[in-house]
This record gives sequence, C-alpha cells and structure tokens, in this order.
Amino acid sequence: MMEFILVGFSDSPHLQWILFGIFLFMYLTILLCNSVIIVITMTDATLQTPMYFFLSQFSFLEICYVNVTVPRMLMDLCTQRGNISFLACATQMCFVLMLGGTECLLLTAMAYDRYVAICHPLNYALVMKHKVCVQLVVASWVSVIPVVIGQTCQIFSLPFCRSHRINHFICDIPPILKLACGDTFVNEIAVYIVAMVFVTIPFLLIIVSYGKIISNILRLSSTKGRSKAFSTCSSHLMVVVLFYGTASITYLQPKPNQSEAIGKLLSLFYTILTPTVNPIIYSLRNKDIMASLRKLLTKLCA
Repeated sequence: MMEFILVGFSDSPHLQWILFGIFLFMYLTILLCNSVIIVITMTDATLQTPMYFFLSQFSFLEICYVNVTVPRMLMDLCTQRGNISFLACATQMCFVLMLGGTECLLLTAMAYDRYVAICHPLNYALVMKHKVCVQLVVASWVSVIPVVIGQTCQIFSLPFCRSHRINHFICDIPPILKLACGDTFVNEIAVYIVAMVFVTIPFLLIIVSYGKIISNILRLSSTKGRSKAFSTCSSHLMVVVLFYGTASITYLQPKPNQSEAIGKLLSLFYTILTPTVNPIIYSLRNKDIMASLRKLLTKLCA
C-alpha cells in the first residue's frame, strides 16, 4: 500500500528533542486540565447548568482532537521517521476535519446559550432545557460526519504521482492537495464550500449573537451587572477568536498564497496551542470553576 512521509519538523533536527519535550508537556496539560473541567462540571451540583454542560462537551472534544494529532506528532519526533500509510493518513485527516467542524458548531451553540441567558433571561430555563442542550451537541457531531467522510474520500481518490513527502506534521487538506496530480479545482471549490458552511457561517452567527449580547449588556444600569455579564462571555469570545482566526486563514486562503511554513505554524495554533490555553482561559476567568476546583482539591487533600 502507498505510503506518505510526514516531514514534520525534520528540517530542524537539532530541535527535535526540545520540541518533543514541549509538545509532550502541552499534551499532558491538555489531557489533565480538560479532564478536571469534565469532572467538576459533572460532580459539582452548582455547575449543573447549560453553560457548564456545553463547556464539559467542549473539553471532551478538545481531548479527542489532540489524541488524533499529538501522539502521532510525538512518535515522529521520537523516532525521526514520518512514514504513514495511505489509510492512516486518510483516517487522521477525516477525524481532524470532523472534530474541527464539530468544534465550530459547538462554539456556535455555546454562543447561542450566552445569547439566550443575557438577552432573554426570563425564558432561559424554558428555552435551554437539558434535552435541547443534548440535541444541539448531538447535531454538532452528527451533521459534520457525512460531509467530512465524503470530502476525505474525494480527496484521497485523486492520483498522487508527485513526491509523497507531506510538508506538515499531520495529514491536512492543503498539503495533501499539493501532492495530487492533475486539476484539483473541483476539490478546492469543495473545500471552500465546506469551509463556508462549517467555519464562516457559524462564525457570522457567533458575531451576530455577541453583537446583540454586547448591545444588551451596555443597556444595563448596574455596573456590577455589566461586569458579571461581560465576564461570562469574554472567555468564550477569546476561544472563538483563537480557533476561528487560525482555521479561517488555513482553509479559506487562496492556494497560491499558502506558505507551507506559515501553514504549519497556524496548524500548531489550532492543533495544540489553542487546546492548551482554552481550559486555562475558562478556569482562570471563571469564579465558579475556580471555587469548584478548590473544593475538589480540598476533598482530595483531606
């Protein structure tokens, strides 16, 4: 079976073990921090609300995402071999796209939750029932799967007659398309359409939601009320900017303008850096999470 070679960071051999140590530390941090968030949101009665339900689902998604990409990256840094089979490459790309698309939709659901909580507080309990929250999470996962499988099959049905060296550390669409023979125009259009549906449209919905949220907050007469409302939304907004910024540049940038070095750097952002800072952003800027974490640590130390 045909193999690809993930070039990764082999062009900097003197940094291999330093990068291995950094990425391993970040990987373990992601697993630990997100696992803690899941545990405290499931066990603390004060956190049994839609906002923290979505946060626990988001943390689970982050754990899944890094497990698809980082272990492979660490193995390649350790062995200094980037060989990956055709099937393994297709599988990795399929899961990367599926989890990335799900994250876009889940962030949109989280923005909708904040919109209802701040703009329609009296109807919040009625609108954001647990059943509705579960349906939004399930829809975020299920709606992406057929599209991603179809796109992966379309891309990997192309003939690859050029070099099989992928100048990247994961199997992603832009570097894979560069290896394909013949005209890839149809595939590129398909990528843009899917990116518009799962990246641009959700991002616009989030912007509209936060436009209404900010407008509503500014009308509050209480300074304390404005401060509390902003604090509950600022963490989510920071995560949205980090994730959507890098994903948009990666998948919506015209192919001739794509730099492989910049592409790898941006991929590092949404592959490992953003999942590392997300739980830190959510925990350090959230008094309820910090209080629940202190209670958990007190129980463990007692």
